[in-house]
Amino acid sequence: MIRADTALADVDSIDAKEAASLAAAGLHRVADLLGWLPRRYEDRRRFDAFPAQPGGPAVCLRGTVIDAAKRQFGGRRGFYEIVVIDGTGGVFGSAKISCRWFNMPFMHRMVLAGHEIILYGKPKGSKGKLVIDHPDFEIVRDDGTQSIHLERIVPVYRNVSGIPQRRLREILHHLSAHTDPASLTAPFDVDPTYPRHEAVKEVHFPEAIEQAEAARRRFALEEFFALQLNVVWRRARVMEHRGRVQGKKTGLLKAFYESLPFDLTGAQKRSIREIIADLRTPRPMNRLLQGDVGSGKTFVAMASMLLAVDSGCQAALMAPTQILAEQHFLTFSKWLEPLGIRITLRTAAKEESTHLPMQGEAQILIGTHALLYDKVAFRDLGLIVIDEQHKFGVTQRGRLIEQGTTPDVLVMTATPIPRTLTMTIYGDLDVSILDERPAGRGKMVTALRTGAKQTDITRFVKDQLKEGRQAYLVYPLVEESEALKAESATAAYEKWQKRLSAWQVGLVHGKLDAEAKEDVMRRFRDGELQALVATSVIEVGVDVPNANLMLIHHAERFGLAQLHQLRGRIGRGEHKSYCVLLTDGKSAEAMEKLQVMEKTSDGFVIAEEDLRLRGPGDVLGTLQSGLGDLKFADFLADTALLREARALADEVIRTDPTLTGRHAGLTGLIQQEPVAATRRD
Repeated sequence: MIRADTALADVDSIDAKEAASLAAAGLHRVADLLGWLPRRYEDRRRFDAFPAQPGGPAVCLRGTVIDAAKRQFGGRRGFYEIVVIDGTGGVFGSAKISCRWFNMPFMHRMVLAGHEIILYGKPKGSKGKLVIDHPDFEIVRDDGTQSIHLERIVPVYRNVSGIPQRRLREILHHLSAHTDPASLTAPFDVDPTYPRHEAVKEVHFPEAIEQAEAARRRFALEEFFALQLNVVWRRARVMEHRGRVQGKKTGLLKAFYESLPFDLTGAQKRSIREIIADLRTPRPMNRLLQGDVGSGKTFVAMASMLLAVDSGCQAALMAPTQILAEQHFLTFSKWLEPLGIRITLRTAAKEESTHLPMQGEAQILIGTHALLYDKVAFRDLGLIVIDEQHKFGVTQRGRLIEQGTTPDVLVMTATPIPRTLTMTIYGDLDVSILDERPAGRGKMVTALRTGAKQTDITRFVKDQLKEGRQAYLVYPLVEESEALKAESATAAYEKWQKRLSAWQVGLVHGKLDAEAKEDVMRRFRDGELQALVATSVIEVGVDVPNANLMLIHHAERFGLAQLHQLRGRIGRGEHKSYCVLLTDGKSAEAMEKLQVMEKTSDGFVIAEEDLRLRGPGDVLGTLQSGLGDLKFADFLADTALLREARALADEVIRTDPTLTGRHAGLTGLIQQEPVAATRRD
C-alpha cells in the first residue's frame, strides 16, 4: 500500500517526467494529488445527442472524426478544424459538428481523421454550421480492457501541464485504489459516519453523481471547519484580554441626541443599544456595523465614540482614503464640536484640529493607515472604529488595536454581503444591521435604458446641471482597449467637455496618482466641478449631497455589488436622484442582472441576487482576498453546512481553548494572516 505522505517521485507508477510536471503544479505528495479534485464529471454511460441548433448549455458528445485540416481565418489567423459525426445515422443521415482550435498548430498531430473522440463544449453558429471552439476532448482508445474512461461517471480534472487528461485520470485511479486508508485521516474527523478514505475514492470515481456530491460536501465541511476554526480562534484570543467597562455615562450621548435636527432611525437606535451593551461588559467589543449605502452608519459611530469619550477614553476612526478621512473630520466637527469635543485629523499628508493644544489632547482622532504608525497619537485609546473593513487585513486591524489597552472595536461596511456569507467573512464579529433609510432623503429613481441616443442623454444631463445639481458619468475602462468594445473614461472626458462647455467637467480614474485623484474629488465635493467623468474608483468616495445624477455607461460590465456601491454616491441629499444604467441589451444574462438594480435599492436583496447569479466563489473573490481561493466555494450558499462547521469549531475551542490538549494536532490549521502591503498614503 502507498502512504498519503509518500513523495510522488517515489511512486513506482509515476515516471520522473510526470513527477516533475506534478511538482511544477505544486503537487509533491500523494495526499496533494488526491486533493486535486475533479472540476466536473461526465456521465459516459450515455452521451448527449448532437445539437440541431446553436446555443444552450455545454454538451458531451461521442463521435468519429471524418475530416481534419489546417485553415486560415480572415487571412491572418490560422486554426485547425475537424468535422465530427455521431455515426448513428437516422432519417436525414448522421448529425455532425465542427471543432476549431485557434493558434494551436500542434493540434494537427493530436486529432486526426478516423479517430473516435469525446468532446465537451458549448455549440455556437458560424457561417451556417455548428461549431465548438477549443472543446475539452479525449481520443477513445480501445485496448481490450475495461476502461476507466468510458461506460461510467468519469472525472474531468484541471489540466496539469505535461500530463494528458487520460493519464492523469489513470494515475489518480491507481492512487485512490492503493493508498493506505489509515494514512488518509485528517487532523479532525468532521464526520465519523463517513470514513474519509471512502470519500476520497467516491469523490474521484463515484458510482453515481449523488455519491460524488456527498463526498464533495464532506470535503467542503472539512474546508469550512478549518475556516471557522480560525474565526473562533481569533475571537477566543481577543476574549482572553480583559477589556474595559465603558458606556455607563450617557451625558454626551443625550446631548448629541438633543442637538440633532432629526430623529435617528429605529435601526440606528437598535444598533446603538447593542453597542452600549457591549461597552458595558468587561470583555472587548468586536462588532460589525453592516449598513446599506446612506443608512446612517456615521451617526452610529459618533454616538459610540461619545460613549468612550464620556468614559474618559480616546476614540479613533480609520478610513481607507485621505479624502474620506477628511470628510469624516468635517462631518464630526460639524456635529460634535458644539458639544465641546476635541477632534483631530491625522493623515500622512495633513494634520488638523478643532482645538488649540492648550485646550487639551484630542478626544477623537480621525485618520487613514497613518494611524497605524503614529506612536504618539494616543494616550488611552478605548474605542476604534474602522470604516470599510474589507479594505484592511485582520493583522492591520490588530496593529491599530495594539495602540490601546485592548480597546473596543467597531467595524463598519457598506459593501453588500449576503447574510449567508457574513459568518464566513466576519465570523469573529458580532453583527448589527442598519436596514432603514434615514428620513429627509430625496426619492431615488433607477432606470435601465438600451440603445439610448446621445442627444437625449446629453439633454437630460444639462437639465440637471441647469437646476444647480452635479452629475457622475461612469465608464468601465480608463483607456480604449482593442479587446473590449466599450468607451473609456479618458476618451469620453474629451467629448463631455465639448457637450457641457458651459460647465466644469473633471476626470478621475485609478491610474491617477493619489494626490491628483484626491484633488479632483475635493473639487467635485466643493462644487468647483459640476460633472465628473469617472471609473469605479468612486465606488468608495466622498459624500456630495448635491450630486443627484449618475449615468453608468456599459453597465453590463459592472458587477451587481459594484453597481449598488456606485449608485450609493447619489441620493444623499434632499433632491430627487437618478441612476441611469446604459447598455446595448444584447446579453440576456446582463439584462437579468441590471433589472435587479431597477427593481430594488435594498443592498441585502441585491447581495443575495448577486450570489445567485454569479456564485459564491466570484462574490467572495471581490470581497476579501484569499476566500475566493476556496476549493468548495460553491457550497458557501449552504447555510446548514456553514452552521455545522461553526458548531464543530465552537466545540473544539470550548473543550480545548488553546489547542494544546486533545486537539493539539489542529494547530497547523491556524493561519497567521500576513500584513497587507501598506503605504503611508
